[in-house]
Amino acid sequence: MTPETGNWWTAPTESESGRLIMVTGRKDIEKFRSNERFKIRIEVTWKYEGDANGMPDTATSQLMEEVQEALQNEFRKDPVAVLTGIFTGDDQRDWIFYSLSTHIFGRKLNEALASFPLLPLTIYTENDPDWEQYDEMSQAEIE
Repeated sequence: MTPETGNWWTAPTESESGRLIMVTGRKDIEKFRSNERFKIRIEVTWKYEGDANGMPDTATSQLMEEVQEALQNEFRKDPVAVLTGIFTGDDQRDWIFYSLSTHIFGRKLNEALASFPLLPLTIYTENDPDWEQYDEMSQAEIE
């Protein structure tokens, strides 16, 4: 992973089935978290055929890194969302964003990914005005 901005940490955790998941979280989120407009939590999930440990193969991992870089570049230009967490393992990668608009996020996501082939992505959104899910993810850093 090559986040160009932000202060990140990485820690291992386990899925419900006991498989390894690598959690990477962003530390320097206070300017977003203190902005009450950033209250929508968005999960972008990519399911893949993992190895015996549930991790992506090299080609899939490289493509995921390119996708992540494209997303980070798009939201750096127009900060309507911030990438706060990345979960990789148990046959999927989840990118976690906090955003001020699902509509604008969707448009920017499509713009960022326009040059890629159709990707197996699913998107889930929920209101999380107190960033409770971020706080829960951050517990992995402490454990």
